[in-house]
Amino acid sequence: MAERPDAPILEFAPAPTAVIEPGLVRERLQHAPEHAVLCLFGEVIERLATEGAPVLWELRAAHGTHPVYAIEVDGTPVAVFHPGVGAPLAGAFLEEAIECGCRKFVGIGMAGGLVPDLTIGNLTVPTSAVRDEGTSYHYLPASREVAPAPEAVARVEDVLRRHEVPYVAGKTWTTDAPYRETRGKVERRVAEGCITVEMEASALFAIARFRKVPIAMVFMTSDDLSGDEWDRSGFGGHLDTRELLLRLAAEAVVKL
Repeated sequence: MAERPDAPILEFAPAPTAVIEPGLVRERLQHAPEHAVLCLFGEVIERLATEGAPVLWELRAAHGTHPVYAIEVDGTPVAVFHPGVGAPLAGAFLEEAIECGCRKFVGIGMAGGLVPDLTIGNLTVPTSAVRDEGTSYHYLPASREVAPAPEAVARVEDVLRRHEVPYVAGKTWTTDAPYRETRGKVERRVAEGCITVEMEASALFAIARFRKVPIAMVFMTSDDLSGDEWDRSGFGGHLDTRELLLRLAAEAVVKL
């Protein structure tokens, strides 16, 4: 028997199927839109509910349900849902959305800024993600980074430029442990080119690659880790920016 690596997370299993496949939990839906936005802004999801957006189906977990809402972009239906915070839940709901019939994705959410130029409210488009979480290692062999689909990133950037919305493109750091973002780790990530930190991107990119569907993401800077003290002033407010991001993401995903 081959010697096992020290960390179980490095025991990549290349088998294409698992004991529990998404199809055992969800079934293909005839009315599922091809295009979907993963919206990690709870206030925006609440606004959709308040405005009476149709519910297409629900994603369910032990903590509760996540409705999948329908919006339209120039007559094209787009599914919108909150995938949950953190790589494992967001990844599982992405899997289920794919199983239901969605095939093209753009995600929007919050990220912490790691460099001084990214002030609160600024937008970033990740071009790759450092894999400092656990979920992605079950979908792809171990590597330092994973990238989103280039064609999806291009569509997102096209839409942002067309609407003259400023943004910065660069590397993000995905971690499972926000309370272990030590100063030393922040400095190392900045040294390797990371401009933001968040909890989902590398897992979503890996799952999308495994399932052969395109995905890109856009982040709004919610907090600042670049200074001597943590600035969390962006966690509240900026609702206009968050709602704008939903419209831009929906416009971008239908062009895929």
